[in-house]
Amino acid sequence: MLKNQINKIIQNKTVSNIAVVAIITILVKFVGFYKEVKVAEEFGLSELLDTFYIALLIPGLINQVFLISFKSVFIPNYIAELKEKKEAASFQTVSFVITIGLGLIFTLISFFFTDFYLDIFFPDHTESYYDLVKIQFYYLAPCLVIWGLNALLSGILNIFDEFKYSSVYPILTSILMLVCLLGFQNILQERVLAVGMLLGSFAEFIFLLIVSLRKGIIKFSTPDFTSKNTRMMLREFPARITSSFLTGMVPATDQYFAGQLAIGSITALNYGYKVPAFISAIAIVALGNVLLPYFSKLILDNKETAYERLYTIIKVLFGGILAVIIPLCFLSYFVIEILFERGAFTANDTNTVGLIQIVYFLALPFSICTDVLVRFLTGINKNTFMAVVSFISLLLNIIFNYIFMKLYGVMGIALCTTVIEALKFGVFYMYSKKLQKT
Repeated sequence: MLKNQINKIIQNKTVSNIAVVAIITILVKFVGFYKEVKVAEEFGLSELLDTFYIALLIPGLINQVFLISFKSVFIPNYIAELKEKKEAASFQTVSFVITIGLGLIFTLISFFFTDFYLDIFFPDHTESYYDLVKIQFYYLAPCLVIWGLNALLSGILNIFDEFKYSSVYPILTSILMLVCLLGFQNILQERVLAVGMLLGSFAEFIFLLIVSLRKGIIKFSTPDFTSKNTRMMLREFPARITSSFLTGMVPATDQYFAGQLAIGSITALNYGYKVPAFISAIAIVALGNVLLPYFSKLILDNKETAYERLYTIIKVLFGGILAVIIPLCFLSYFVIEILFERGAFTANDTNTVGLIQIVYFLALPFSICTDVLVRFLTGINKNTFMAVVSFISLLLNIIFNYIFMKLYGVMGIALCTTVIEALKFGVFYMYSKKLQKT
C-alpha cells in the first residue's frame, strides 16, 4: 500500500516538475552561494558591501514590487486567456508593452530619486560613502528593464511547462559576477559587483529569449487592452503592486534600522540570511515556479480539489522544513565559520552572523508556506486582501524593529522578521479556510 502511494507520488507530473526545479535550483544556488563566499572573503563586513546593498535596494525593490508583481498577475490571467481562446498573442503583446514601459519609467524615476533617498534614509555619512553608492547604482539601474523582460519570459516558459529553462537562467549572473570579481577586479575596482550583475542580467535575457524563440512560445499581434482577461490583469495589478511594495518595504526598513547601528550591521544582516535564503530559495523557486500555473489551471477546472491539494502541500511542507532547520540551528555558528570565516571575515563576525542566522532559520517554515498560500491566492485574484495584510505587516515590522533593535541590536531586526512571518502565515491560512467555505 505504502509502496503504491510512493510510486503514485513519483509518477505525478506536478511532483516531478517540482523535483526537477528543485535540483536545478540547488545547482543555481550553489553557484550563487559560492559567489557570496568569494565576496565575503574579499570584502568582509566592509563599506563597499554596505554601499552595494544600498545601491541595489531601490532597483531591487522596484523589480520586486512592479516587475515580479506583473508576472504574478500575468500568469493566471494568461492561462485564462489561453483556455478561452487557445491563442493569446494579443494578450502577450500587451504584457510585453507594459513590462518594457514599466522598466523604462522606473529606471528614470530611480535616477531622480537617488539623492533624496540617500539623504533621507542614510544620513550623516561621508561624501565618499555616497559616491560609492551612486557609482554602483548607475550600473544597477539599467537592469530594471532587463529584469522585467526576464520575469515575463520565465513566466511564459512556466506556463508551457518549460520549468528547467525558467529555473536555470539565474546562474548566469552569479557566473559573470564571479568572473568580474576574480578576473577583472583590478580594472573594475569599486564597480566590480555592479558591473557583474549588469552583464549577468543581460546574459540571462539573451538565454531566455533564444529558448522562447526556439520553443515557438513568443507570439505577437495587435495589442488589445480591452479584452476581459487583460482588464482583469490590469485591475488586479494595482493591488498586487501594493502588496509587493509593502512586502518589499520590510527588508528595506530592516536595512534602514540596521543602518542606524554600527558599520557592517547591514552586511551582517545580509550574511545571516545567506544560508536560510539558500534553503528558502530552493523551496520557493521549486514550488513557486510550478504551483502558480498549476493552481491557476486547477482552479479553473475544479476549485474544491485545488483547496484540498493546497492544504496537503502546506502540512507536508511545514513538517519537512522543521525537520531540516532544527539541526541547522544547533550547527549555525559552525556553518558560518566554515563558509565565511576567512580573510577579512573574523571570528567576531562569525559570532554576530551565527546568531542572526538562527533567528532567520526559525522563520523558514512560515515564510515558505506563506509563499505557497500567496501563489494560491494570486491564482484566484485575491490580491486586494494580500495588500491589506502587507500594509499591516509593514506597520508591525516598523514597530517591532524599533523595539527589538533597542533590546537586542542587529539580531533584534532578524527576530522581528521571524515574528512577522509567523503572523502572516496564520492570517493567510485562516483566510483561505474561510474562502473554501464560501
